[in-house]
Amino acid sequence: MADKKLKVTLVKSVIGTKQDHRATVRGLGLRRLNHCVELQDTPAIRGMINKVAYLVKCES
Repeated sequence: MADKKLKVTLVKSVIGTKQDHRATVRGLGLRRLNHCVELQDTPAIRGMINKVAYLVKCES
């Protein structure tokens, strides 16, 4: 499972969202709109993505 990657893209602005949701987006490494990062597929990362699912797009 260590070699599995997820591609996460910020598709909606964090303006007007809860402070902890903004922190989660930053914790995922996303900086600006349409910014894309590749992350390890771990339960912790999946939980973060689920928390801000309305802001991000995820593909494996």
